[in-house]
Amino acid sequence: MENIDVARTLEEFADLLEIQGANPFRIRAYRNVVSTIEGLSRPLKAMVDAGEDLTELPSVGKDIAAHINELMSTGTITRLEEVAAEYPRTLVQLMRLDGVGPKKARKLFTELDVRTVDDLQVALEAGRVESLEGFGKKSAQKILRSIEEHRRHVGRFLRDEVEQLLAGVLDHMKTAPGVERLEIAGSLRRRKETIGDVDLLAQCEGDGTAVVDHFVAFPGADRVEAAGGTKGNIVLRSGLSIDLRVIPARSFGAALQYFSGSKEHNVAMRTRAVRKRLRVNEWGVFRIPEGVDPEALGKEAGERIAGDTEEGVYAALGMQWVPPELRENRGEIEAALDGTLPRLVTLDDIRGDLQMHSTWSDGKATLEEMARACRDRGYEYMAITDHSQAMAMVGGLTPERARAQWEEVEEVRSRVEGLDILRSAEVDILKDGRLDLPDEILAGLDVVLVSVHSFMDQDKKTMTDRVLRAIRHPEVDILAHPTGRLLNRREPFEMDVEAILAAAAELDVAVEVNANPNRLDLSDVHVYRARELGVKVVLSTDAHSPRGLDDMRFGVDQARRGWLEPGDVLNALPVAGLRAWLGRRST
Repeated sequence: MENIDVARTLEEFADLLEIQGANPFRIRAYRNVVSTIEGLSRPLKAMVDAGEDLTELPSVGKDIAAHINELMSTGTITRLEEVAAEYPRTLVQLMRLDGVGPKKARKLFTELDVRTVDDLQVALEAGRVESLEGFGKKSAQKILRSIEEHRRHVGRFLRDEVEQLLAGVLDHMKTAPGVERLEIAGSLRRRKETIGDVDLLAQCEGDGTAVVDHFVAFPGADRVEAAGGTKGNIVLRSGLSIDLRVIPARSFGAALQYFSGSKEHNVAMRTRAVRKRLRVNEWGVFRIPEGVDPEALGKEAGERIAGDTEEGVYAALGMQWVPPELRENRGEIEAALDGTLPRLVTLDDIRGDLQMHSTWSDGKATLEEMARACRDRGYEYMAITDHSQAMAMVGGLTPERARAQWEEVEEVRSRVEGLDILRSAEVDILKDGRLDLPDEILAGLDVVLVSVHSFMDQDKKTMTDRVLRAIRHPEVDILAHPTGRLLNRREPFEMDVEAILAAAAELDVAVEVNANPNRLDLSDVHVYRARELGVKVVLSTDAHSPRGLDDMRFGVDQARRGWLEPGDVLNALPVAGLRAWLGRRST
C-alpha cells in the first residue's frame, strides 16, 4: 500500500465514525493521523517492514499504529469492517455532496435506507427527502444539483493523487526483465487537471510477455483486467486503471507521441500527414506510395521515415517538437509548423511565491519558518498572506493584528538575509464587493491579494459585479483563486470570467493560478485567455506549511498548458522588477 492508500482508508474510517456519531476526539485523532501520513517523506510500508515504532510519528497512538500495521499486512482493518457492517462505506460518498454532512447521511440511511448516491437521487426525485426533518425543498434541490456535479467527476483523480498511487508501480517496473526505458504517456504526461487512467510505455526488444507478466504481478493491484504479449491492464485498490504497452525501440518515439494524445492533437497530426502523403501511427511515420490507398496498407507498410524518437515524428511532418502540455489542438499545430511555439515557463523561472499562510491565521508554520523555507528554495522574495478578519474561524487578521504582524515581518527580515519579505494579506471580498480591511491597512501592504470565501452561490451577475468592484479598488494587486473551484468537489462560481479578465487587463491587476492541486484555479483555458488579453499571471502555492511550497510545480504545469512564457508570469520577475510593478500606480 502507498501512503495515500493508508491515508484514504483512515479518512474513510474517520468519516464512518462521524456518521456513527462516535466521540469527536477520537474522530479528530484519525484526521490528525491522515495529515501526518500525507506529510511523510518516507513510505509507511518501508517503516513497517523495518519494524519501526509508528507511535513516534506525530498524532499516532498505539491503537492507530496497530490499525496501520494490520492494514499493511492484511489490506483491511477489523474495527473498520465492524463499523462498516453497521453503516455502509458507500455513505461516505454522500458526505462528499454539498448539503449532506455526517448527521444527514445517517438520517438518510436510518429513515429512508439510502445507501448510495443512486439511492439518494431516487429518493430526491420521489420527493421523500424534502419531507425529512432538517432538509426541506430548497435543501433537496441543492443536493440534487450536487449529485449532477458529482457524476461529472466520478472516476477522475487529482494529478498529485495519481502521482502518489503510481509511485509503487514505477518502482515495481524498475525490476521488470528487459525493460530499457519506461515512460508515462496519456493525460498525465500532458499534465491535465484531473486524470481518468494512466498509460505506461515500456521499451523492450523481442517478446514482451515477461514484462507484462511482471507488470500484472504488482502486489498493489486489486485486479488484472488484461494480460497479453504486449499489453497489460491493472486496477489499483483506489480504482485507478493503469495500461502498459511494450514497444520496440524503433517505434518508441511514435508510440510515445501517439499514446500521449490528445485525440484532437493526433487527428490534426494525421490530417497534416495525409497532405504530405504520409501516415502516422504508433509504429512510426511511413511514406505512402503514389496511387496506393493507405487503408490497404498494413501497420508498417510503406517507406519508414521516422519513429524511434518523438522529435523525428514531428520533424517528418515539418514541425517543431510540441511540448506535451500543449497537445490539445488549440493552435499548437500551426505554431509548430511556423516555428513559433512559445518558450514555456519552467520551475527554474520562478523567483518567489506570492501567497502563503502562517500561524497568524490558519498556517501550520511560523512566519520565520515559511521565510526560511522560501530562502532554502532559492527564492528572492515571498509574500506572507494571512487571511483577513472575515475569516474569524481561522484567526483572520484584524487591523490591529495586521499592524502587529508587520512588526514581526521587520524582525524576520533582519534574521533571514537574502530574501525580500513582502507585507501582504489575503483580503476577503465581502458580499457586496467591498474589501475586508480598511484603506489605511491596505495602503500599508506591499502587495494586496483579494479573494472570495463566502456567499459562493450568488448568481452570475451578482458575483461578477462583486468581483469587479473589488478589483477596481486602487490598492488591489492580485485576484487570488479567481473562480473558487475545488477539483472534483466544488464547481467554479457562476461568474463572467471574460469580463473579469478584461477588467484585470484594463486595471493592470494580476490574476492568480493557485498551484494547490486541489484548486489549479484558473483553468488552463482561462490562463490562455489571460495571456491573449495581456493580463499578468501569478503562480502561487497558497501554502499552509513549508511542504506546501512544493506545489509550485503544479502551478507551472497549469501555466504551461495555458501557453505562458516567463514574461507572462509576474513572479518570474526579479525582485527589482516585481517591486517596480507593485509601484506601478505611484509613478
